[in-house]
Amino acid sequence: MPPTDDLPSFLHGVAPILDRWGYLAVAGVIGVESFGVPAPGQTIMVAAAIYSSWGRLDIFAVAAISFVAAVLGDNIGYWIGVRGGRKAVHRFGRYIFITPARLERAEKFFARRGNRIVVVARFIDGLRQLNGVIAGITAMPWRAFLLYNAIGAALWVGWWTTVAYLLGTHLVEIIDQAHRYKWWAIAAGVLAVGTYVFLHVRHIRRRRAREAQTVVQDSQA
Repeated sequence: MPPTDDLPSFLHGVAPILDRWGYLAVAGVIGVESFGVPAPGQTIMVAAAIYSSWGRLDIFAVAAISFVAAVLGDNIGYWIGVRGGRKAVHRFGRYIFITPARLERAEKFFARRGNRIVVVARFIDGLRQLNGVIAGITAMPWRAFLLYNAIGAALWVGWWTTVAYLLGTHLVEIIDQAHRYKWWAIAAGVLAVGTYVFLHVRHIRRRRAREAQTVVQDSQA
């Protein structure tokens, strides 16, 4: 069985906690991260999945515990947002590194995207920790939050546990290789978005032109 030292370097910080507490560490760290504390939830989940590939933990248990902890933690954050609101976050947020500026940026981003951002919030560092709190502050309906949050948590857990379990310690090597081509990937993404926007705008303009022409023809008839 590979020793802890075989973990990628960025996982060494969570290894002692994971070695001692196992599944409880996964639940605790992900849970507190989910209601605003800047804990290494994603990191410990990846480390636990790698442990599973070594046979030290069960991957299905890791995934299930991570999902439940993420959903429960976000719902605690939602309750904090509803009950305490902005005043409490501004008063006590400094103790868990939630500054007013950080909260304002996250809230604006959240407000623009609505329910969809709850799904992808799990993949965005910073927003992942404030997701539930902001949803509560902005009075998002709890049932809608619960649904979209559960979907986001399932995707987040499913992606990282699967990738880490299958790739194991090679994950960092692959990430390092991917960084070499990140600018090409960014350029391709910008080109794809630009093309979509251009085609979408052209489609709207043509549709409006057809509608205007139809109105003119109807008025002349």
